[in-house]
Amino acid sequence: MQLASVTVDPAFVVGPVRRRTFGSFVEHLGRCVYTGLHDPAHPTADVDGFRGDVVDLVRELGVSTVRYPGGNFVSGYRWEDGVGPRAQRPVRLDLAWHSTEPNTVGVDEFVRWARRAGVEPMMAVNLGTRGIQEALDLLEYCNVRGGTALSDLRRGNGAEEPHGIRMWCLGNEMDGPWQTGHKTAHEYGRLAAETARAMRQIQPDLELVACGSSGSGMPTFGEWERIVLSEAYDVVDLISAHAYYCEDDGDLASFLASAVDMDHFIESVVATADAVRAARKADKRIHLSFDEWNVWYVKRAESRPPAGDDWPVAPVLLEDRYNVADAVVVGNLLISLLRHTDRVHAASLAQLVNVIAPIMTEPGGRSWRQTTFHPFALTARHAAGEVLRVAIDAPVHDTTRFGAVPVVDAVATYEPDTGGLVLFAVNRSTTGPVGLTVDLRGLPAPQIVEALTLSNPDHTWTATADDATTVLPRGNPSAMRHADGMRVELPPVSWTMLRLEFPE
Repeated sequence: MQLASVTVDPAFVVGPVRRRTFGSFVEHLGRCVYTGLHDPAHPTADVDGFRGDVVDLVRELGVSTVRYPGGNFVSGYRWEDGVGPRAQRPVRLDLAWHSTEPNTVGVDEFVRWARRAGVEPMMAVNLGTRGIQEALDLLEYCNVRGGTALSDLRRGNGAEEPHGIRMWCLGNEMDGPWQTGHKTAHEYGRLAAETARAMRQIQPDLELVACGSSGSGMPTFGEWERIVLSEAYDVVDLISAHAYYCEDDGDLASFLASAVDMDHFIESVVATADAVRAARKADKRIHLSFDEWNVWYVKRAESRPPAGDDWPVAPVLLEDRYNVADAVVVGNLLISLLRHTDRVHAASLAQLVNVIAPIMTEPGGRSWRQTTFHPFALTARHAAGEVLRVAIDAPVHDTTRFGAVPVVDAVATYEPDTGGLVLFAVNRSTTGPVGLTVDLRGLPAPQIVEALTLSNPDHTWTATADDATTVLPRGNPSAMRHADGMRVELPPVSWTMLRLEFPE
């Protein structure tokens, strides 16, 4: 068995655990909204038509924020279409996903759903086909108490109190040629800055997110961030990052090391933002909103939108069925986000229901948890207090995409007030287990509260509506106290959570 060690010391703090790290994303894409969140014929549906079983799963997942309504969809979206009496709402073509949008769900319904689900709404504005005035109109509709045309329209539509949305995305993936209204960095940076300044004239304390690159492989990556921030640095708070990963051509080892790419992405954007800060001699720092990330098999047939004269409502799109290896990668990406908590101040798993999602539904029928649900839910539930910088000493193995990478990756969180420590670790090895020693010399002798591992001899096992429970995170009996810490065996292709306490 290969051996590895992780040294944990509460003196080495990266920053606080941010609840917004555990955000998600709802786009009007495929069946995410319609028959996902919203299904009036479902036996658990509320008065707005939202599924109660999905709300329960969202709460269990531990989602903190939800970004809405896109995504590529937002770059052609007219928010006014989704307010007022439903019978009077226009039906529109959605160019992003070659679908028909009935506008049955709009901003007011979404905010009511968010309140019921206990999540903070994060609103995106259309800077593709629209601009400053439309963003101001939506902000007035959502956040002004009353006494103006649009705030009184909201009140007339049943929302007497303002929606109070604080986080706003200034467009979506405007660097992408696929985006309706795609712009150059100079064009977008100027528009984002002007929109941000105008929105702050209504509400100065908004938290505004500028569009960063839609992937680290974009030819403009780095230069895009530099130009956009050179235009908008003073009036935005965060810049976005988007990344999706999958197992290409059977290269499991590279796929399991996807967090190496996420680490590089984050550190590159931070370096660029700090270079702009230095050039401007600014005091403030720009942080990251990693508001789209997940495993997405983009080349599969289910990711191809309809074509030609076929413009369906809520087609089956991007409905990836996740296996155990996918869940391990999701858990590792969360490790990456946590260890960069000093600069990643928000993140959104894309997406929430049916569309590359941890939650799946049948129209009018069952809902179930995908494999990726579990590492997200457990990390969201138990990561608290401070993120600690851990020292990892592990064997390396070769990967095609990233060269030699450690087979073990890990991060820890610690609550000084309660003495609770949680270690999240993955074994990226495809061939064998790793014996992991956890060195806790900066702490008293630990008590193991819980040791859970998600793994399976068949890493391709996939949950279904008929069987979502055969493979779950289960107790790891190998976890035991050892010298100045503890020891645990990590199976190949596995994600593990260790919860420890330090009784006096």
